[in-house]
Amino acid sequence: MLIGFVSDERYVALPDVSFEFLGPSGSVAARSRADGSVHAALMPGPYVVTVNAPGYGAKRVRLDCPTSRPYHFRMLSDRLLGYAWPKWTRSGEESEFRVHSPEPYRLDLSRYGLDVEHVRNLGWHDEHGPRATAQITPDGDYTRGGVRWNSVGYPSKVHRQYVTAPDRSGLYYFRAQTRSGLDFAFPWVVAPSRPSAPIAFLTATMTWNAYNAFGGRSNYISPDALPPEPTVNSRQELARYTDPDFVTYDADSYALLSFDRPDPNTHIDPGELPTDPIEGRAACHLAPAEWRILAWLEREGIPHDVYAENQLHDGTLDLDAYRVIVLAPHPEYWTKAMYDRVKAWVDHHGGRLAYLGGNGVNCEVTLPDPSTMIVHNGRERDVYPKGLDSRFHLTAGVSEATLLGVAFSYAGIMTSTPFRATDSSHWAFSGTGLKDGDRFGTRSLHMRCEGGASGHETDKVTPHSPPDVRVIARGENPDDGGAHLSLYTTPSGGAVFAASSITYPACLLVDAHVSTITANVFRRFLDDGPVSP
Repeated sequence: MLIGFVSDERYVALPDVSFEFLGPSGSVAARSRADGSVHAALMPGPYVVTVNAPGYGAKRVRLDCPTSRPYHFRMLSDRLLGYAWPKWTRSGEESEFRVHSPEPYRLDLSRYGLDVEHVRNLGWHDEHGPRATAQITPDGDYTRGGVRWNSVGYPSKVHRQYVTAPDRSGLYYFRAQTRSGLDFAFPWVVAPSRPSAPIAFLTATMTWNAYNAFGGRSNYISPDALPPEPTVNSRQELARYTDPDFVTYDADSYALLSFDRPDPNTHIDPGELPTDPIEGRAACHLAPAEWRILAWLEREGIPHDVYAENQLHDGTLDLDAYRVIVLAPHPEYWTKAMYDRVKAWVDHHGGRLAYLGGNGVNCEVTLPDPSTMIVHNGRERDVYPKGLDSRFHLTAGVSEATLLGVAFSYAGIMTSTPFRATDSSHWAFSGTGLKDGDRFGTRSLHMRCEGGASGHETDKVTPHSPPDVRVIARGENPDDGGAHLSLYTTPSGGAVFAASSITYPACLLVDAHVSTITANVFRRFLDDGPVSP
């Protein structure tokens, strides 16, 4: 009879995995088939199931047979992975490092700013027993409930691995390395114990999680549920590759996505510098790209604190303690509470928002608890026919353009070009020497869509934008898809600058005009005087 299926951490079917079922039928051996299915002739009752395959960690599972539905055995490959838990904290508070390694590893902590500053060595870890540094994943769909590493084999805090967050706020990375050459780095966002600068930078931790497919699901791969059987060939099986009418955001409901998972998308290579090209599909818009903004802020001598978006949601970030809030290259996923707080801060408290990215606040999420989120994509087919700007507009009832001044549209997507100045008399162009029609933003570190500061995904002014929004430059992307570099102000003294492009931050460190324009914005935003749009 069919007992279940076996798959790896990507939910890919594993053939020829060895099983032993020990129970009422005695000892029964089986091997998984080409599709990962496991068949065995078993009498009803409880079994201890031993699962083993070369290149994966062996495990034992207690299972009552027959099961009401096929059981999903999950195996973890022999690779180096890790994450901090929680992934964000405040100076002086603790996080636990949770590392999976098939061999002993060394762990170091560094701060990522203009320089990679080594903070401390956290020692070598081998835990005495064979393969004791290898973690165990739960069976089934752990993208919902998390992998909960260090919950097996760490019976007390003596065995667990906690680190106190440094005094200095910033984006930190743990780096694990083995003698055989394995390497993996994972981020840790450290907010200040109390505000220490006039600027707060928000890392896009909710967007990180939406794109994280560890376990087989993300907001882009099987967002509503894992398929009933693990994948053999994604090009032949997943709807995004097989359905000509496929729309990414077109499910009736979306399942929980846990933050409690390692995230390979946020890895940074050893020896990488902030001025190096940003390689990789995900790196160009997630944490490695955010690092480039932080490096630029330090280079320009602009003091700042660093927070996770989740800390805006839960109230850790006191907006009124800051003059300027900075958004990351791709802050796509926000809660309505985050929007409401920032909108009120800009409109009524004189807050100033520097949105240095594109496709921001495009989709609403809710957080049932601090470790999980639900993405409320709605059905994207309903967005544009209703005259709405985004999924956020559809589910939250308000357009992000009312806050950011702009909203994402598909025009120009996955292209990248320079900007052309359209309002060079504006104060943001001071010191650039640019005139109307001149191009800028020609140099970029963004390698996924190489070509300029307007690209990858771009935002434009919409009918829901504030009436006084002022567009001072436009990208040259095809189909009128260029980003709108824009500003607007509020009667309270608030102001919003929108770069409107995911590739914009990748130009800060290497394009003099982009750097000067952005520095002018920060100087004006930090000044006590009014900001003219």
